[in-house]
Amino acid sequence: MAISSVRTRTVRLDLDAGSASERPDTLAVEEPLQLEVDGRELTVTMRTPGHDVELALGFLHAEGLLHDAGDVVAMRHCAGTGPDGEPTHNLLRVTARAGSRLAGERVARPFTTTSACGVCGSLSVGDVLARVPAPLHDDRVEVGPDVLAGLPAALRAAQATFERTGGLHAAGLFTADGELLCLREDVGRHNAVDKVVGWGLREGRLPLRATVLVVSGRASFELVQKAAMAGVPVLAAVSAPSSLAVSLAREAGMTLLGFVRPPRANVYAGEHRVARPAGTGVGPRPTSVLT
Repeated sequence: MAISSVRTRTVRLDLDAGSASERPDTLAVEEPLQLEVDGRELTVTMRTPGHDVELALGFLHAEGLLHDAGDVVAMRHCAGTGPDGEPTHNLLRVTARAGSRLAGERVARPFTTTSACGVCGSLSVGDVLARVPAPLHDDRVEVGPDVLAGLPAALRAAQATFERTGGLHAAGLFTADGELLCLREDVGRHNAVDKVVGWGLREGRLPLRATVLVVSGRASFELVQKAAMAGVPVLAAVSAPSSLAVSLAREAGMTLLGFVRPPRANVYAGEHRVARPAGTGVGPRPTSVLT
């Protein structure tokens, strides 16, 4: 089933009153997705349509309701019609495996989410740490500065929908050698990460050891939460981290980088996984690692 992530609308160009004109413009779609589990509404989130099954799997995993993809028996889209008359697929019905946590009583309590924030059930560092897989502390993968320097450009080059619209966030999962494994785009930062984690669940790859997750915006608490719970040892953001994101990364044993914009990057946690350029010493965090 093909679900479009873009729409064309007419835009008026009127910067100069003497030369007003109109032309078609391609926009990223933002629509609600209602998630039902065994007939009970769990959440409604704003997202860019596409990879909705992965989005649901990643979200449920981050909330601690899903151990692996086997906890889901089936997922089914229900078609509808939007206010503009175009077809939508904004209801996803999930059938949980009997006896799984997903089928338990906690799911009877709905969550509220938006495309701007993704922390629904986990409200503290302690809550998240209780769910983080122990191997995070044992993942000794090392990423070189040359690889790190190339990741933002590799992420940007793979953002096909952003190229058409200029309006989406992206999350890309890379190997420590810089090979792109999976890239997902969405109007919400946390949705893009959920889609990547959901891909990992479908592929049977969790925990995502020896990988680097690159995000196109800032590194907020919920992104570190989702990455840590998926077993990602290294999270790199092209913009700034928040203070709580740094605290969680340090407690979880993750490596967190911000401002990854060659020729510089700052390491806020877990610098032991970042190979230093020759001739540099160890300084206080944050530490520039690309120069």
